[in-house]
Amino acid sequence: MADSLIDYHNGIYAFDAGYVRPLLAAIHLIESEGRAAFVDTANFEVMPQARAALAARGLEPESVDYVILTHIHLDHAGGAGAMMAAFPNARLVVHPRGARHMIEPSRLMAGVEGVYGKERAKALYGKLLPIDAGRIIEAHDNTLLQLGSRQLLCIDSPGHARHHIAIVDRQTGGIFTGDTFGISYRELDVDGRPLIFPSSTPIQFDPDEMRASIERMLSFNPEAVYLTHFSRLAQPAGLGRQVLALLDRYVAITLAAAECEDKTTRIREGLTALLLDEAHRHGCRLADAEILDIWHLDLELNAQGLAFWLEAQEAA
Repeated sequence: MADSLIDYHNGIYAFDAGYVRPLLAAIHLIESEGRAAFVDTANFEVMPQARAALAARGLEPESVDYVILTHIHLDHAGGAGAMMAAFPNARLVVHPRGARHMIEPSRLMAGVEGVYGKERAKALYGKLLPIDAGRIIEAHDNTLLQLGSRQLLCIDSPGHARHHIAIVDRQTGGIFTGDTFGISYRELDVDGRPLIFPSSTPIQFDPDEMRASIERMLSFNPEAVYLTHFSRLAQPAGLGRQVLALLDRYVAITLAAAECEDKTTRIREGLTALLLDEAHRHGCRLADAEILDIWHLDLELNAQGLAFWLEAQEAA
């Protein structure tokens, strides 16, 4: 799965970006009548896999009409400059709040360095390549893209980040959800059943906006959701209800940490216990240490995002 193009037999394909570890970040390729679009880009190392995906479908770099970013966190947007340099006909589709950071990415990189440190940020993302403003489409709410014979509807979907969009494929009814609908790693599947959790990473998490965005996505009655972490999940109505219930648990864990001196640590401890409890209830066959190894970065970043949100609530 991690080494090949995943064919969903509906003009949608996925491949492993090779970002950090196998099955962490999926990049989706949408094809219609010889035209192509990529959804999300992982980091600067993505191009060999992206070219291979096009070649597997008999497509050329000139066939790519769009590179679509669900949001500009660099595990989703770090390879955008490299893709745009390689695909001469492509236009970058991004939320209006994110466009300026794609044109001039220095502040974006500085923010990532603040989270990871300069050395780790450089190892993960290299040097971000700026993108010509004339090649950018600012995807306001309900922006409609035409790709061959299929229409892609971009909808505003804040909660994980204010610069987040989701993409509704009107041909299949599927939705590319980035991180707003949650994350679900295939290693924790049990008999084909996924385990899904909200993503509250820094610094723009808002539970009310996330709830509204998830409910809006579900209002389209999608036949599937395509997560960046990691790819297609069927029966999204039930999964959406799970994410919303867990979102309430996230908020409760965070509010319970309000009086703690080290809020982030207490929140991370609460999230860790919640993850393991849910994994056990789900019937996950991995040892706890394996589960925590898969989720360690998400637990840390989710705790940071919740602590940041809590501080904002206390200051309001």
